[in-house]
Parts: sequence; C-alpha cells; structure tokens
Amino acid sequence: MLHRRYYAFSKGRILTVSFVFFIAYVFLSIAKAEAGYVDDKIQVVVSILPQKFFVESIGKGLLHVTVMLPPGANPATYEPRPSQMKLLSKASMYFAIGVPFERAWLERFRSVNPAMEIIDTWKGIKRYPMLDRDHRLKTGNVDPHIWLSPPLALIQARNIMEALSRRYPKWAEAFMANYASLAEKIVKLDLSLMKMLELKNASQKGPRAFMVFHPSWGYFARAYGLRQIPIEQEGKEPKPSQLVKLINEAKEMAIRVILVQPQFPAKAARLISEATGARIIMADPLALNWDENLLKVAKALGEYL
Repeated sequence: MLHRRYYAFSKGRILTVSFVFFIAYVFLSIAKAEAGYVDDKIQVVVSILPQKFFVESIGKGLLHVTVMLPPGANPATYEPRPSQMKLLSKASMYFAIGVPFERAWLERFRSVNPAMEIIDTWKGIKRYPMLDRDHRLKTGNVDPHIWLSPPLALIQARNIMEALSRRYPKWAEAFMANYASLAEKIVKLDLSLMKMLELKNASQKGPRAFMVFHPSWGYFARAYGLRQIPIEQEGKEPKPSQLVKLINEAKEMAIRVILVQPQFPAKAARLISEATGARIIMADPLALNWDENLLKVAKALGEYL
C-alpha cells in the first residue's frame, strides 16, 4: 500500500514538474520569437545575396539570414512572395542597401513587423547618381552598388557590426572580432585588385574604359581608375540608331571588354561585340561569393584592358 501511495505521489510529482517545464518552454519560445530568434538564432533579413556574405561573416553562428531577392531576379522590379512576408514578421532586423525594390516595399515591411529595426548600411558613404550613357541622371536613381567597391564595403560591414552590437550587446565582442577578421579580408582583397588592375601603360591618358549593359560597376570603376560606359537606354535595349552610335564609340575608345549580367538582356552587348571584337564577360554584381566574384571580374578586366 505504501509502495502504491509513493508511486502515485512520484507520478504526480513527475507530471507536475513536466507541466512546469512545458509552460516554461512555451514562454521561452514566445520570448525568443518576439526577440527575433529562429532555431536559437537571431532572424535577420537582407535584400541581396552579397549582403548575406557580410552579415553572416560578422554574425557567425548567431544569425539566420534570409535574402529577399532570389538569384537571377531583377532588383528593380522584384515583388516579395507571401512566404517572405511571413518570415519578415519574425525578423528582428532588416539590412537595407538602397536597391530599387526597397523604395516600394520597405514601408510595407515595416507595417508587417513594426518591431523590426531597419538599418541603412550605406551610412557614412557618399553615393553618386546613376547616370545613363550620355552622363545624364537617371530619374530619381542613386547608385546603390556600394558593395562592389571594397573600400566602401568596409564601411558597410562596420555599419552592420555596429547595428548588431547595439541590438545584441551580449555578443558585441563576438561581432567585433568577426568584423576585424572580415575587415582584414577586405583590405587584402582591395590590395589584390589594385595589383590586378594597375595601369601597365604609363603613356595612356584618361581612365581605361569598359562597356556594361546596366551601369552597376561605377563604384568599382572609381576605386581602380576605370570608367564604365552603359549600353542601356532608360533600362531598355538601345534602338538601332543608338546601337550604331554605341558601336562607333566602342571603336573610337578601343573598348575591349563588355560586362553583362544575368538580370538584364545581352542582345545589344553581343551585337557590339560582333562589330568591334570586344570580349563579353559575365559579371553578376549580385553574386553571393562576393570576394571570389570581384577577383574574377578584376582578373578578366586586368587581362583585356
């Protein structure tokens, strides 16, 4: 009888303890969700793949990074899917970069999750207007492609580190240590690119030029003494008369390289290449492997410019 009574008491105690742990688990899960945790990691969102490279490098093992723009999508026209909007409702931070779709969607993102902090990662960076091929300002457009210039990427990475450290001070030391490692990597990359793109012909006057359909590489060109000449006309393929003008310009300037990217058409670039002998190179400014991508582009430009 005593044994049965003890067993019943023990069983009841086990059930009570289990219930207490269950309630604690529920409250902890709710707290984590409100703080922006997913699978014990902080849930953050970025717009494009290169940002994922920076954010993950700084928040190693602590962050779950969601990218809004899938590979191959056009950042000017992309519309987030319902599943992405659902993820936004659980995020604690959004790292903005200034790509076109953000102008239409950031306020909607904020309305989905008012507690989500939106970080402008270009803080402290002088951004230039995005110009068309006649050097006219493309209406309302500021060039967002700061990540393609290592010196500017260094500032962007610092902004990310500082924002994460403010929001989660208990991991500030880890974020700073990871940033220091990333900064060293970026500086080494910058020095490598400088060497790859150094001017070999001392008698050459003016910046070496390359053509590109969409003018994504302005900050990169500025950093290494180059000049990009855009092919597009207000985001569209050039008309036949404009194409003839571009071909003549390419011949006059001895253009040897034309950069194309998967998000935009390449028909005009191919026609210019056929008429001038310029080499077409695929250069995706939205590639995830940020450092490897810049090395690849610099190697190609350094070989042919």
